[in-house]
Amino acid sequence: MSDAIILTDADFEETIAASAALVLLLTHGDGLRSDFSAAFKKAVDSTTDIAFARLNPSDNPKAAARFGVSDKPLLIGFLNGEEIVRRLRPWGSDVTLLVDELRAKSKPAAPAASASDAPAAVTAPDPAPASAAVPVDTKPVKVTDATFQTEVIDHPLPVLVDFWAEWCGPCRQIAPALEKLAAEFAGQVRIAKVNVDENPGVAQAFRIMSIPNLMMIKNRTIVFNQPGALPEPTLRDLITQLIALEVPAPEETDADKQPAQ
Repeated sequence: MSDAIILTDADFEETIAASAALVLLLTHGDGLRSDFSAAFKKAVDSTTDIAFARLNPSDNPKAAARFGVSDKPLLIGFLNGEEIVRRLRPWGSDVTLLVDELRAKSKPAAPAASASDAPAAVTAPDPAPASAAVPVDTKPVKVTDATFQTEVIDHPLPVLVDFWAEWCGPCRQIAPALEKLAAEFAGQVRIAKVNVDENPGVAQAFRIMSIPNLMMIKNRTIVFNQPGALPEPTLRDLITQLIALEVPAPEETDADKQPAQ
């Protein structure tokens, strides 16, 4: 079992600069969520391509000043010495998202083909029919029990689902931010809204116990699921991570491979 590296003011800059990919947890020793502690430990034990380190800002004022540490835990991801992403008071799901983002950004670009490698002639493919185009939503899309499968699970774009209700005050608080982000990320992400009072089937299927509840789905896979009203900057950051996150398409089952009758 591996352990996270313990850093100090004397060595944190050198370690960050020397690490290809590094996840740094700055904590005074309290305030960590239980789900985060479990996820961080699991990542330390199972991840071999990314280094993990801890630093106590109470004992290391130079690092505390460098990263602007408050009394809350802070999680930062570095790639080749450059800060890529940070999470204040992180959740367990942030560990996986941060690791995936570091891996995605560290992949080398495909080498450009030389002139000798180029084919003698290239025939342009026929344009795809208009019906195959991915719809561009500039506003959140209303989804029901009947349409959830096609509008969310089977949708070609990643989807952020907002489970809400008319009577929910926090739901109304985040609605303007979701409207804004739907327009900002149009064509990259779909934002869907499910009224749990009108659509109890979906809410029950995903065991939604508290609202608002935000769920992110990509390639038919749930990659994020968390209750609570998040501020606009956090929502924007999560959507950016969702776009960058690489999720393998699920393997087809025998039923999927059967031709339509």
